[in-house]
Amino acid sequence: MEPVIRVNGLVKRYGSFEAVKGISFEVYKQEIFGLLGPNGAGKTTTLEIIETLREKSAGSVHVAGHDIDRDADSIKRIIGVQLQAAGYYPSLTLTELIGLFAGLYNMQVDAEALLKSVGLEEKRKSRFKELSGGQKQRFSIATTLIHKPSIIFLDEPTTGLDPQARRNLWDLIRKVRDEGTTVVITTHYMDEAEQLCDRVAIMDSGKIISIDSPEKLIDKLVASGFERPREVRKASLEDVFLNLTGHAWTEE
Repeated sequence: MEPVIRVNGLVKRYGSFEAVKGISFEVYKQEIFGLLGPNGAGKTTTLEIIETLREKSAGSVHVAGHDIDRDADSIKRIIGVQLQAAGYYPSLTLTELIGLFAGLYNMQVDAEALLKSVGLEEKRKSRFKELSGGQKQRFSIATTLIHKPSIIFLDEPTTGLDPQARRNLWDLIRKVRDEGTTVVITTHYMDEAEQLCDRVAIMDSGKIISIDSPEKLIDKLVASGFERPREVRKASLEDVFLNLTGHAWTEE
């Protein structure tokens, strides 16, 4: 597979504190890659360096062949970074916001088609502040796609969402990947990483301690003799909830 992100020996220091300790990894074209770890592990710092939002202390980073030190502007043109809710003008309609962001990229965008792609066409005249949590998250993903990036970064995109909204967002992320975009995601939900990610890197204390597909990591743990302390059922309470409440996303 073809790597679109290459990180080699990446270090980030804040004074004497080393937040990222010489990590190396690759992200392949058109995969969903998860960066996992507890708070303070260094995953957000790592993403912000790759996104050109934070300077590194040592090591090298290449994105689609571009060196982050010499060609950051080219990297910015081919990546999309999910904004948090505070990054939007709450009183503008979704169509107006898309027009605003399209203008920043100097692009013509079919706002209705873009909103339809994330299931928000019926909300095109609604103001951002009127949206539910799930709708805001889907709209934030839509805005990362305005300039047709080849790579998008999603930092904990489903935090605070109910189970139905989470599953709907998973479907959207898969759709984005299937249409040719590489997705790099952070999450604290291990079921989310297991369902979505082709591969994951697990960070702790600034280091990558394991990297592989979720299936292979689980198989390694089971092979070591690990057993869950209770019987694994064929369904979960979340499955019950989703089965009873449905999967529609327009009013979530």
